[in-house]
Amino acid sequence: MNPDLLPGAVWYAVFLFSTVLHEAAHAWSAHRMGDDTAFRGGQVSLNPWPHIRREPIGMVVVPILSWLLGGWMIGWASAPYDVAWALRHPRRAGLMALAGPAANLLLLLLAALLIRVGIEWNVLIQPGEIDSTHLTTAAVSGPFELGALLLSVMFSLNLLLFAFNLLPLPPLDGSSLPLLFLSKERAHAYSTALQNPLLRIGGLIVAFKLTRPLFHPLFLLAANWVYPGAGYG
Repeated sequence: MNPDLLPGAVWYAVFLFSTVLHEAAHAWSAHRMGDDTAFRGGQVSLNPWPHIRREPIGMVVVPILSWLLGGWMIGWASAPYDVAWALRHPRRAGLMALAGPAANLLLLLLAALLIRVGIEWNVLIQPGEIDSTHLTTAAVSGPFELGALLLSVMFSLNLLLFAFNLLPLPPLDGSSLPLLFLSKERAHAYSTALQNPLLRIGGLIVAFKLTRPLFHPLFLLAANWVYPGAGYG
């Protein structure tokens, strides 16, 4: 493969897997708590096809175009759910919403663990300068170079997906967090308000504007957690 294409291919592969796991977590948790809408759509699965079929623009077209045009990968996916079920069971709906970011947090922690293991085994090293594609580097040339790239992207992209989706703005998952604490009557009113199309469009616009300025300091904070005492800044 052309080395210029390799980072983009890795970013897309990680994006696809991470997004599919995020949506499968939504679908699985909803199914476990009484809503089989996404289950019937085949989305309790790590097979990317049901997710791509539902959101081909967000899962294929936009991620690839955003990489080619800006060197940055964005996109979206969705898992269907029964709105009536969510209104009847607001706390279950809140837990279902948080299952997606929890899946990304799991991948983030796994990537951090594997980076630390790679360093302990002397196959990976801590770089002097970092970015979202180079959080770690291989100690020697060869297959570990691909592994270092893969782990770097897996860490960075899942950090982004975790943090972005927890922003308390509709229609992002973080907007459902209050459902865990509100009374059933207030949760019903809150859930109804979250369905407002103008509120959802406005929330997405604000979220995308916040992503770049918030991600860089968050990435540095996370990198300094992976490498205690590194002092990246």
